[in-house]
Amino acid sequence: MERENHFVGESGAFLDAVEKASRAAALNRPVLVIGERGTGKELIAERLHRLSTRWDGPLVTLNCAAMPETLIEAELFGHEAGAFTGATKSRVGRFEEADGGTLFLDELGTLSSAAQERLLRAVEYGEITPIGSSRPRRVDVRIVAATNADLPHMADEGKFRADLLDRLSFEVVTLPPLRYREGDVPVLADYFGRRMAAELEWDFWPGFGQLASEALARHKWPGNVRELRNVVERAVYQWSDYTRPVDHIVFDPFESPWKPNGSSPAPSARSETRQESENVDDAASITASITAPNGADLSYAQVDDLKEAVEAYEKRILEAALAKSRYNQRQTAKALNLTYDQLRHALKRHDLLG
Repeated sequence: MERENHFVGESGAFLDAVEKASRAAALNRPVLVIGERGTGKELIAERLHRLSTRWDGPLVTLNCAAMPETLIEAELFGHEAGAFTGATKSRVGRFEEADGGTLFLDELGTLSSAAQERLLRAVEYGEITPIGSSRPRRVDVRIVAATNADLPHMADEGKFRADLLDRLSFEVVTLPPLRYREGDVPVLADYFGRRMAAELEWDFWPGFGQLASEALARHKWPGNVRELRNVVERAVYQWSDYTRPVDHIVFDPFESPWKPNGSSPAPSARSETRQESENVDDAASITASITAPNGADLSYAQVDDLKEAVEAYEKRILEAALAKSRYNQRQTAKALNLTYDQLRHALKRHDLLG
């Protein structure tokens, strides 16, 4: 687990979740942490441990999804020598390693039914029995478990033990996705940007430009804070001039005009024509959504300087096309039916090159 227990954010939904975890920390009871990937479940688990009376004991982590089903029980409860093929010597499990501290079980919903049954006994009676042993051992462990699965629904379908869910859900902390944390994207982006700038030994942090800030605000962040951190750090390290605000964002690092298409055949002339038609359609859809610089629909009667109006309109089209193509310039050129050089010239003329 990464030992960087920094909670950055100011939205009410986020602060409520952190406060709920802080209140539960002092109690020696199991806690379930629910949230999408990248929302910070590991940080909440660490907070629960550090604010508890077990803070000076071990914090042991096990990602249940990373272990094969045949080994998960041995990993949790340990095993004796000769208990199964390959077990040449005895080994203590994660429960015994966490004795006197906290055991964090990530991806709890992936546990097999057999492991769930043994986990229930450990939680209920404070006893574990290593594989191959007939003598139970006492352990003093607090369980914090995390998942992005709907455990109550899984219990209704018989895929997760309802009695185990009852035992583990003394308190449930549900973390809000980043898209619902109002105002936190710019705060987090600035935080991660500053850290990356310091790592790169920049003299100062110039912040983000308007285009980058708008792109960050529009993105839905399916990967939540983890995705935001990667996007921001990548943008900062790729920016060549720290005297100017960072104004180029790449959301998908795999996006490339040369990206392999698997076993798809090379495009025929007919498919290329169809692609060109689709590019024109993309450009038309972009153009149709553009409004005048003041936000109103363009009207001939409102134009008193043709050159200025055309320049402003063209710039707005370029900005919208860049955003739609996630700032991939070659994809933007295709969408607008321009050559790459034509697009670069237009971007330079409107001061849109990052």
